[in-house]
Amino acid sequence: MNVTFAWAAIIAFGLLMYVLLDGFDLGIGLIFPFFPNVGERDMMMHAIAPVWDGNETWLVLGGAALYAAFPLVYSIALSALYLPIIFMLICLIFRGVSFEIRGKADRTKNLWNLAFIAGSAGAAFFQGIILGTYLHGIPIANSIFAGDAFFWLEPFSLFCGLGLMATYALLGACWLVIKTEGDLQHRLHLLVRPLTMVLLIFMIAVSIWTPLSDPQIAKRWFDPGLLSRLLPVPFLVAIVAWFMFSAVRRRRHIAPFMLALTLVLLGYLGLLVGIWPYAIPYSLSLADAAAPRSSQIFTLVGAVVILPIIIAYTTAGYWVFRGKVARGGQYH
Repeated sequence: MNVTFAWAAIIAFGLLMYVLLDGFDLGIGLIFPFFPNVGERDMMMHAIAPVWDGNETWLVLGGAALYAAFPLVYSIALSALYLPIIFMLICLIFRGVSFEIRGKADRTKNLWNLAFIAGSAGAAFFQGIILGTYLHGIPIANSIFAGDAFFWLEPFSLFCGLGLMATYALLGACWLVIKTEGDLQHRLHLLVRPLTMVLLIFMIAVSIWTPLSDPQIAKRWFDPGLLSRLLPVPFLVAIVAWFMFSAVRRRRHIAPFMLALTLVLLGYLGLLVGIWPYAIPYSLSLADAAAPRSSQIFTLVGAVVILPIIIAYTTAGYWVFRGKVARGGQYH
């Protein structure tokens, strides 16, 4: 059982790292339309050029870990969410291609700008749909997916898609506050405040909508034991939001990004507490979905080796390319 929980922690950590890291570079694509100046857009692209593809390593790690440790969940989730996963991957492909070609294009630069914006927005939106569908529960019968191909197309999932777009946009704006200066940084500061308010609205709405959507979920959430663990989260979110508005007012450079990460972390912890100990809420537990213990131990050895390597080269990349981005993409 301890090995099962260790694998659950690894997967949860990998997904969190993906949301925190790839979230901000997807978010830059989402706020691209607010900054039409070509030079400023070039600076925004250069702010993520050294790290954007490495950030997606965490998505691959999460998928591989899920397949290794919880193959039943992998098969059910892939069957249930096949279409939004495919749409997300297509958007990531278009975004990656546009990222590489845009810098070399001249006459077609606007076309690749559009592809970058659409790819970023689509990837964020479909990731939110996947999250919303997972939280709402996947119909299962005899350990297989029991719904239709479009069961994920529902208001709650679509709303979560918009919510994750707002989250990524905030992360992107806060990251650019770190990497830029002058007038561009000032306008990014002005953008952080409304994006924070939008994110808070989505967090409140999801927190209310989730228990109202299903009596079983409401019964679980308002159980005294679980409620006592969830209760501190909204108060901590309010405190962090207050610090965020203060940091923006004082034109802090690093604080807004750290506070945005904290908001995401609090929301993520709230979700984990709400679904624990289920692998698929609220029908399949981690213990029932786990691979044989011998398989988990064998693959855990590989994870123990590869995780520090990923963390090390990710940290090294951010350290090497720290500092502000000047016009023309030069770091200093």
